Amino acid sequence: MPVIPAMPVPRIRRTAVLPAVLALALTGCGARVAPDTRDTARRPSAHYPVTIENCGVPTTYTKAPRRVVTNDVNTADIMFALGLEDRMAGYVMPAYRGNLDAVPWKAAYDKVPWLSKKAITRETALDAKADLVFAGWNYGFGEGNGLTPASLKKLGIGSYVLTESCRNGTAGGSRGVMPPLEALYTDLKTLGKIFDVEDRAATLIAKYRKQVADARARAPKAGGRPSVFLYDGGEDKPLTSGRYAGPHDIITKAGGDHLMKDLNDSWTTVGWETVVERNPDVIVINDYGTPTAAQKKAFLLSYPPLANVSAIKHRRVYVMDYAELVESPRNPAAVTALAGYLRGVHRS
Repeated sequence: MPVIPAMPVPRIRRTAVLPAVLALALTGCGARVAPDTRDTARRPSAHYPVTIENCGVPTTYTKAPRRVVTNDVNTADIMFALGLEDRMAGYVMPAYRGNLDAVPWKAAYDKVPWLSKKAITRETALDAKADLVFAGWNYGFGEGNGLTPASLKKLGIGSYVLTESCRNGTAGGSRGVMPPLEALYTDLKTLGKIFDVEDRAATLIAKYRKQVADARARAPKAGGRPSVFLYDGGEDKPLTSGRYAGPHDIITKAGGDHLMKDLNDSWTTVGWETVVERNPDVIVINDYGTPTAAQKKAFLLSYPPLANVSAIKHRRVYVMDYAELVESPRNPAAVTALAGYLRGVHRS
């Protein structure tokens, strides 16, 4: 074992000694001395590592992501509702044309960069120096465009998949693994764990559950529920929502009978003959700007095969914003708004 030679004892400056002496003196007198927090930022959080499950895939985080890129308005809304705008590198919003000035998170939208109004790509994530991309299957992720969690992992970028869009293993890539509002609550809770804001997430979930319960208590009751068809778009075949997309829970908890509740998918197409046969009392238009809600309504009211459908004969066509109908923090308020409309239909 090598012998370490004695080193000369350095002179200690009096100014360095005085604070320690004073601290000891104060401690001896019963006074409390504030802990030294100068290195707090470099200390690891006791919260981490944390392991979460997202669409059946377990992932361990050793720290909170710092440069998140979201795809579409609903994923940005979720991050902003949790107060995580300081953890974002930016958001991509390719189709939404709604009014962002009226949302509770306007300040966050103004603060965080809008990276692109086109479809998200790997290059978008790389240019933003993203460490996490929050999107969904057919909400940005897809084998066709080469943007998948696997392709991002090769670039050193993590992924979080919107729970509403989780694939359920059935033929044709069907999506949805749980009721839509539970998907929202699941994402809030899981992201709360990832970013160490579990209290914020719990507060939001409790608020949203109460909001939905209050609306449900005032909704039309069984036996008097109007049937509702969700029309997203399309003329040859309408794009609509199945039991795993947001409109199912919004319609059901608002007091409506969701016309396509037997479809084990989230967003999918059906035939017009099915809509005619099931004869909805109300048609809800999903408005995302292009084509406009007015154009969609004009088509529905003038499309000959729908002429004898109850909703068309009585002109019961109700417009809702896209961000209210996909999984987002706007879902609970959407339940309240639709419940008010359906009560009027129920009484007529």
